Amino acid sequence: MLILTRKLNEEINIDGEITIKIISISDNQVKLGIEAPRDVQIVRKEVLDRVKESTQDALKKSKELPAEIKGLKIKKI
Repeated sequence: MLILTRKLNEEINIDGEITIKIISISDNQVKLGIEAPRDVQIVRKEVLDRVKESTQDALKKSKELPAEIKGLKIKKI
């Protein structure tokens, strides 16, 4: 992990395409501005973790579903 110290309005550039700028600093909060190409997905980690968890839960439930409907019969008309 690279650790950098930045002051207000200073920037970090990643691979010549992504720029992260320190917008404001107050108490225990730092606001960042991120400029990146439109095809680069930027997501907060806690949101990404929730999406992954939700996807895993849905996958588990989809595997459990066939056991619940195993006993059902289809009536032919």
